[in-house]
Amino acid sequence: MFDSAELGHKLSKEAFDREEPKLRDDLLAAQTELLKRADFSIAIVIGGVDGAGKGETANLLSEWFDPRHVATHALGTGPMDHPHRPHLYAAWKALPPKGKIAVFVGSWYTRALGDRLAKRIDGERFKEVMNDAKSFETMLTSENVLVLKFWLHLSKKAQKKTFTALEDNPLTRWRVTREDWENHSAYSRVRRVAEEAIRLTSTAEAPWTIVEAADREYRALAVGKTILEAMQKRLAATEIPHPPASRLPPRPPAIDDLNVLDKLDLKAVVPKEKYDVELEELQGKLNLLFREPRMRKRSVVAVFEGADAAGKGGAIRRITGALDARQYRVVPIAAPTADERARPYLWRFWQHVPAHGQISIFDRSWYGRVLVERVEHFCSEDDWRRAYREINDFEDQLDSAGIIVVKYWLHISEEEQLRRFEERTKTTFKRYKIGPEDWRNREKWSVYRDAVSEMVERTSTETAPWTLVAANDKKHARIKILETLCERVERELES
Repeated sequence: MFDSAELGHKLSKEAFDREEPKLRDDLLAAQTELLKRADFSIAIVIGGVDGAGKGETANLLSEWFDPRHVATHALGTGPMDHPHRPHLYAAWKALPPKGKIAVFVGSWYTRALGDRLAKRIDGERFKEVMNDAKSFETMLTSENVLVLKFWLHLSKKAQKKTFTALEDNPLTRWRVTREDWENHSAYSRVRRVAEEAIRLTSTAEAPWTIVEAADREYRALAVGKTILEAMQKRLAATEIPHPPASRLPPRPPAIDDLNVLDKLDLKAVVPKEKYDVELEELQGKLNLLFREPRMRKRSVVAVFEGADAAGKGGAIRRITGALDARQYRVVPIAAPTADERARPYLWRFWQHVPAHGQISIFDRSWYGRVLVERVEHFCSEDDWRRAYREINDFEDQLDSAGIIVVKYWLHISEEEQLRRFEERTKTTFKRYKIGPEDWRNREKWSVYRDAVSEMVERTSTETAPWTLVAANDKKHARIKILETLCERVERELES
């Protein structure tokens, strides 16, 4: 795989000086057009062996581009790793908005490559992480991110020559570490792991470009010209190319128009006397579970979805009322802001992934894409169809990081919803809870009902199952939610 990058390409300083000015002009022109159009963003990954000039290349790009619109990130090399969160967390937080460029020196590959080299993970786990990276990049390209990946390669002989030259110069000696020489001694293994990573993650939409890095002038122009060509090609396209939509198998035909929501007993009630006692007991139990020493290595994501006026807010308050305010964060989800629309769909939800010992409670969530956005045609059919896979991948990554994912759908009847709507219009302090949009949504009750049924079928997994809650009686719903939350957390802590 790397043989073509060991041919000894060289470029004279004079040739570089001739070509660089035009390349810089063209890159700036392309960046200006990108910024003006702001219909896609660019993520540039610069990987490679030690001593190949990754940092120099990133610095050069900052010189060639307008640095005000370029952010450089070093992932996998320090505190930005966020070790207690999913391995893609830092990458998600660093994604650029449309019109901007992000350069990753060290990327979502860095930690996995290091862990594999140090044998902290085995081959199967390495493949899992690489598949996560591939899915991540497929999602990025679907969300209008141009992904450009470079692997800067040195032969073992060229790497030794580079290290020796740096060490011989007192001004650059600090750049070579003991770890660099250790990796050099294990060069064959480093190469094998790198080749496997590239083979597993080089796709049509996000291919790796291998660049011979022994000659700095050749390396610089090779990277710069590849970026320019990709930018110009994207800017000239009449429409932005996307990976083929992942078509889901059709759902089996409904029998007697049955729906998963039909199985709920909406007549279920909990008497007030019983409710008061059980609420106190369950809140106490939840509080103790979050004070468990084992909880310091776990966290919780709780998702609340449901029909308008189904009682999500009241249920959430019964959870937060049991916890220390420092342990939880309630995340209300509304229409995305301009900044959120400028990034991939899941970006805003990744911002609220909790640290160990914490719970993030989502009042509506990423399921908006397969519910309101689907029903109201706020996104294309391809967008909401591929969202099922992206959501399942997201929740699987949360689970792999030790995050307990609990999901609730609160369901009420049409008649009960109407009663609650009318009550809100008559109660002064509840009027803010009702608006024209709520009444419009009622007109599409059956359409939402079908979307919910498919959502549950497609996204209720072993690691992140849905709990359907009959919520005509608010007391019954709150007890059901607290019971299942305590049971799930207790079971996970004991496993």
